[in-house]
Amino acid sequence: MFSSIYSAAITPVQFFIMAGAAIITGLIYAWLMSFRIKSTKRFFVVVAVLPFIVGAVITFVNGSIGAGVAVGGAFGLIRFRSAPGSADEIAAILFSMGSGIAFGMGYVGYGVIILLGLALLYLLVASLGIFEHRTLVADQMLRITIPESLEYNGTFDEIFGRYLRKAEAVGVKTTGMGSMFRLTYKIQMKDQQEEKAFIDELRTKNGNLEIAILPFSEGDKQL
Repeated sequence: MFSSIYSAAITPVQFFIMAGAAIITGLIYAWLMSFRIKSTKRFFVVVAVLPFIVGAVITFVNGSIGAGVAVGGAFGLIRFRSAPGSADEIAAILFSMGSGIAFGMGYVGYGVIILLGLALLYLLVASLGIFEHRTLVADQMLRITIPESLEYNGTFDEIFGRYLRKAEAVGVKTTGMGSMFRLTYKIQMKDQQEEKAFIDELRTKNGNLEIAILPFSEGDKQL
């Protein structure tokens, strides 16, 4: 079971054994991962057949350096043309490709164990929540629009001190044909339940102009 089914010359029977094992295991794997990943049906179809596709490619380029380099370039081109996915989707694809290598080398038993074992382990770890540190406060992005006549340096410090754990100025941008400024801060709320009260107090300072509190990411530094 754990020895390679391939001989020096790969026969059709050996190839179809690999293909059947990869496809069946891939379908079971995609079904298991569908309990964790929220994605489209097309994504799970691709994940299901990916072990066989990779396995077939590995089978046919076995021992050919030139063919291996060409296939690597083709996979790179496919990745370049693909839209980025979520962390769950990327992990699902990596698991499928990893098992496909085992299938392609004829190690059907190892391929089944890798694919289904990783799926079950992934579901178990995801359900335990062992990496969810609830004491950590997520960063948020605060955007405040103010009239150009308002001196913004220090204007909001008192409010920030009462409602925020931290407030880091990210940048300033003119808006409204230069008649207003948009201030951007990286913040952490002391109490998320006080968000409305926090915004209400900011409105008294900025003349009831636009205020936004959004999830923060490094890309949001672009104003």
